[in-house]
Amino acid sequence: MEDIRKYILGIAKRAKAVTYDVAARNTREKNAALETIADKLEGAADWIVEENKKDMEYAVAAGKSQAMLDRLLLNGARVKTMAQAVRDIVALPDPVGTGSFITRRPNGLQLQRVRVPLGVVAMIFESRPNVTTDASALTLKSGNTVILRGGKESVHSNTALASLIRDGLKQSGFPEDAVQLIERTEHEVVDEMLQLKDYIDVVIPRGGENLVRTVTEKSRIPVIFHDKGVCHVFVDRSADRMKAERIVINAKCQKPSVCNAIEKVLIHRDYPWKKELVQALLDRKVDVIADEKVRAYFPSLKAATEEDWSAEYLDYRITAGEVDSVSAAIDHINRYSSHHSDAIISEDYGSVQDFLRCVDSATVYANASTRFTDGGEFGMGAEVGISNQKLHVRGPMGLEGLTSEKWVIYGDGQIRE
Repeated sequence: MEDIRKYILGIAKRAKAVTYDVAARNTREKNAALETIADKLEGAADWIVEENKKDMEYAVAAGKSQAMLDRLLLNGARVKTMAQAVRDIVALPDPVGTGSFITRRPNGLQLQRVRVPLGVVAMIFESRPNVTTDASALTLKSGNTVILRGGKESVHSNTALASLIRDGLKQSGFPEDAVQLIERTEHEVVDEMLQLKDYIDVVIPRGGENLVRTVTEKSRIPVIFHDKGVCHVFVDRSADRMKAERIVINAKCQKPSVCNAIEKVLIHRDYPWKKELVQALLDRKVDVIADEKVRAYFPSLKAATEEDWSAEYLDYRITAGEVDSVSAAIDHINRYSSHHSDAIISEDYGSVQDFLRCVDSATVYANASTRFTDGGEFGMGAEVGISNQKLHVRGPMGLEGLTSEKWVIYGDGQIRE
C-alpha cells in the first residue's frame, strides 16, 4: 500500500507544481499546443489502433458487454474524429479571464468577476479512450492540469494517447505534467487519490453507477459526477405520429450504447397510434418490456418490474408504459429518471411548457431526440461529460464548466471606516 500511496502522491504533486504555469499561458500558446497534439494523434493513428486491439482482445476475453466494446473500439475513422475534436476546441472561445459582472461602487472601488481555471482536475472514467484526448484538450484550453485514470480494459489505448499528448506538450514548450495518466490499475490507487485534497481541486467520475457511487462516497475532494442516462420520451396524446415514431426510433436505435439514448417511453393513454408506436420498436428488433396497460394490447411482451423503470440498458431494449396525463408523465420521470435527458412529443403548447418547466433534468426537449445531448451538438465542442447534478455545472460540461470565478477589485487607497 505504501508504494501505491507514494506513486499517486508523486503524480498529484507534479500536477500541482505546474498548475500556475499552465494557468498563465495565453490563448495563442494553448491553441498552438492543441494543434500540435492533434497532428500527433493523426500521425500515429495506426499505432493507436494496434494498441487498442490489445484492449479489445482483453475486453472480449473478459466477457465485457457489447455496449462497452463499442465504446472501447478505436479505428482509423475514430482516431481522426478524436483529432478533429481537439481542433474544434482550438476554435472555441477561451473562457479564462472573461467576466460576467463589472461595477463601480460609490467609494470608487471597481469590482469585476472573472473566470479562472479550477486547478488540478482528476478524471476517472471507464471504457472510452476518447475521454483521454477530450479531457486533456479541454483542461489545457481552460488552463487546468489533469490526472487521468481510465479503466483496466482501456489501459493500452490510454497509455498510447497520453504519451502522444505529452509529446505534443513538450514540443510546444508546455510542461508534460500538465497531462498525466495513472497507468496502475489497482483500485487502491483511486482510493488513495481521493484523499489528496491538498493537491487535487476537483474529481470528475464518468462511468457506470458503481463508479460514481464509489467516488462520491470516498472522496474528500469536491466531485462533479456524470451519472448514468436513464432517459425518457413521453408521447402526448396530441403528438404527431410521424414525429413520434421518428424521434422514439432515433433516440433508442441510432446508438443505444450511449448515455443520451432513451431507455423508457411513456405513452398517453389517448394517443391514437400507441399500438403502431410499440410495433415500430418491435419491427426494429428492440426488446420491449412493458407495464400492464401496454401488455393489454401486446400480451406477449415481458412484464416490467420496479427495477426496470430505473435501469440503464445501453442496448436494444426499452421499458414502455402508459400514463393518463402530462402530470402523470412528469411525476413518473422525476421519480425514475437519472435527470440526464428527457423529452416530450406534443403539439399542445400548454403540455409542452408544463413538461419543460417541471421535469427536473439537466436537458429537456420538446419534439426532438435526446441524442442531441452532447457538447459538440450544443456548439460547445468536446465535453468532459454530462453532469446530472445541480451545483456548479449541469448538462454537457465543456470549457466554461472547467472554470470557476473569482472577484478582482481595483482601488486607489480606499479603506473601510
